[in-house]
Order: sequence, then C-alpha cells, then structure tokens
Amino acid sequence: MEHNSLQNIAILGSTGSIGTQTLDIISEHPDRFRADVLTARSNWELLAEQARIFKPSKVVIADDRYYPLLKEALNDKPIAVESGSEAIASAAGESAADTVVTAMVGYSGLIPTIMAIRAGKRIALANKETLVVAGEVITRLLKQSSSEIIPVDSEHSAIFQALMGEKRDQASKIILTASGGPFRTLSADRLHQVSPADALRHPNWDMGAKVTIDSASMMNKGFEMIEAKWLFDFNPDDIEIVVHPQSIVHSMVEFQDGSIKAQLGQPDMRIPISLALGYPDRLSTRRAPLSLRQYATLTFEHPDYEKFPLLGMAFDAIKEGGNMPCILNAANEIAVEAFLKERIRFTDMPRLVAEVMESTPFIADVVLEDLIHTNKAAREIANEILKKYIYNN
Repeated sequence: MEHNSLQNIAILGSTGSIGTQTLDIISEHPDRFRADVLTARSNWELLAEQARIFKPSKVVIADDRYYPLLKEALNDKPIAVESGSEAIASAAGESAADTVVTAMVGYSGLIPTIMAIRAGKRIALANKETLVVAGEVITRLLKQSSSEIIPVDSEHSAIFQALMGEKRDQASKIILTASGGPFRTLSADRLHQVSPADALRHPNWDMGAKVTIDSASMMNKGFEMIEAKWLFDFNPDDIEIVVHPQSIVHSMVEFQDGSIKAQLGQPDMRIPISLALGYPDRLSTRRAPLSLRQYATLTFEHPDYEKFPLLGMAFDAIKEGGNMPCILNAANEIAVEAFLKERIRFTDMPRLVAEVMESTPFIADVVLEDLIHTNKAAREIANEILKKYIYNN
C-alpha cells in the first residue's frame, strides 16, 4: 500500500465509539485519509449526518427498517445507500477501500472481516469477536491472502508495538493489562446486587455498552487473551493477565533475556486507531501527551478468577479449541444482552455461559460453516436456558 497517497477507509460501525473516533482521525488528516464506506447497525440519523460531512461513496444500514429513512435523508447526495448484513459484507470486500476498520460489535463483524481478507484489504481490527470465534479459520485465510491485520484494541496495539523490530522467537510471554473494571474492589457477595447502570460506569475508558459490560465481568480480557493467541502466535499458557487500574501501561512483552517492553499512553482509543491507519508511520495527534508526574504510582495485581469466572472460562475454551470459543462468545452475547435488559443478574452471566458451553455440541476440527451453525445453535440453547434465570426486579 502506498503510505504517501490518499487512503480510502471503510468503517464498519461508523456510529459507535471506535467508528466516531476513527472519523475524528480522518478529519485531522484529510491529506492522508478519505472515508469511502460508512456502515451502522441502526443509528441512521448519525450515519446520515456523517455521510453529509465525509461524503463517502457508499453507506449501509444493517437494519432494513431504517433504509427508507436513510435513503430519504441522503436523496440529494451522490451517495449509494444500501441495507442489510450482506450489503455490509459486500462493501467490506468490494469497495475501493484500502483499509477496512472493523468496528462492529460481536459476531456480526466476522463475515465482513472475512470478505475484506479475501479481497486483500488491510484490516484495522477492532472487532475482537472475529478472532475469538474463528481464529483458526482467519489464520488460514490470512496465509492465502495479501491482507494484513493491524490491531486496534489498545492492548494488542501495545503488544504489536512492543514486538516491532524484535525477533518473534525471542519473545517469551505476553502480559495483558486489565483495568479491573468498575467492580475491581467490590466484594463478591455484592456483585449479586449490581445494576446495568453500575456496570456501565467504567473508570477509565469510553466504550460501547457491550464492551463495557464485558470489561466489568472481565470477559473482555478473556477475549483479548484469545485474540492475542491468534494475532501473535502465542500459547495461552504464555499469556499472563495483570490488573493495572490506571490503564496507562497498555500491555507488555517479556523476552527470553528477561527484558520487558511496555507501551504507555493516555487511555484514549484514538492513539491505537491512528497507528493502525497510519502504520508504519506514526501520525501527529491532538491528544494530550502522557505526564508521568500525573501518574507517579502505577500498580499491578493478580485478577480474581473466583470473582470473575468468565475470565477462566476463556482460557478453558481456547485450550479445548474447535468450536468452543465460538460457543463461549455466542453465550456471552446473549448473557450481556439479557443483563442490560435487566432480565438476569450480573452473577447469572457466568452461570448461563457455563451451561451453554456444556450443552452445545462440540466440534474439534472446524471450518467456517461449522462456526456459523455453532453460533446459531449456541444462541438458541442460551435463550432456552435463559428462561429459568429470568427474575422480576
């Protein structure tokens, strides 16, 4: 890819947290980037507003119900308007975009990412579920494609940066840092009483609801461990999780000589997004520089696997392999949705996920079709099991 020419960017999930921050960076560097495709799940009004500002070639709304409204809102603009998940997947692979930012949340990001890989696009990966669900399949596809993945998650961006210029076989361990979320210091017995509003109050990061709940349960860190395994070819036993409440050290890599390289920065997602867009260049940024005087004390502690059992389930799932991480993800998506709707308690989520992992048929050697069927089956089983957890507030 020509790094000194104007890059066309497709943003899958442009109205979400990562998507809007990606557009901030594009607006800061109009000489380098152009938004070519914008997609959203259901927020047609913001999508239309973004389209009027950034003038992409195409916009896609996943929810067909909002297509007429979006089409009408952009009727006076020379912008193609489409709807549906298939249109998003097609846009990821067939557009003129050089880089596809996969900022969709959950399983929905898998097929568009696969289409972009098959088309040889650079992937700025912010959808961790793609590698959680289908890491083995994605790895095989990347070997057959000119596509490359640059991670956007702050932790994986930190690992990516720590490995720059290093020999991969001399790296012995990944140290993934976790903020610990809003319930880090809360006693286990009080977790039973927390509300979705409590869980959505993340101490450091501004993220969407799904990711914020996953952070509160530490499922997010389990997903990031699985993602790191596939991105950097590490055994899960060589990936350590440490709780770092200040969220300044974004992750570390230990080398065979005992050295540890860490990447530090403000807890601001625009920094890893700008690296993924500009790589191998580092773009100038309007972000406030990190003041170490402000963070004179940086602390690290072990995660509490008993209080946050979903983290351990992620290690169990990736060690079992096959379709088990896919089952884990599907069950968790149902659990988070149910918790956000106050249909189950926070402490019911790991119980539901464990039951689904035990109840969904296991497949050891998977292809994409197996994962599509597994995702559907696990969700159906989760929704059936969910009925016995539902309580009245």
